[in-house]
Amino acid sequence: MSNEYRIHLRMPTIEEYKELCHAVGWTNFMNFSVAEDSLRQSLFGVVIQLQDDTIGMGRIVGDGKMYFYIQDIAVLPEHQNKGVGRMIMDVITTYLTEHAPEKSFIGLFATKGKESFYQPFGFHNHDGMTGMFGVIHESKVQ
Repeated sequence: MSNEYRIHLRMPTIEEYKELCHAVGWTNFMNFSVAEDSLRQSLFGVVIQLQDDTIGMGRIVGDGKMYFYIQDIAVLPEHQNKGVGRMIMDVITTYLTEHAPEKSFIGLFATKGKESFYQPFGFHNHDGMTGMFGVIHESKVQ
């Protein structure tokens, strides 16, 4: 049996998505009742497998013209710090280089403490700009 990671250019299945979200502690932040539709509407996806097990994922959402957002970079904890996240980001940045027009906005939110992981890929805090977001709770943005 091979111990090599394999890259698949596709969206994770809903089962793979749920499993990875649960494994990295995102369960309380996800609305799984709409996740399958969300995955279908994504621009691009990558899945990493070891043998037949899905151990990592990432995707790009946005309008495909001016705005691209990197979402759901997740790697099973037992495979973290082994280069899997870097593989995912390499595939995603290659896609963006080939498909995003000049001056496109590429955004992402990093988990606290993981900001330095994204810096080699060109992601930084910018003077004069603050990343902000809201979440819908009980029909209100909070």
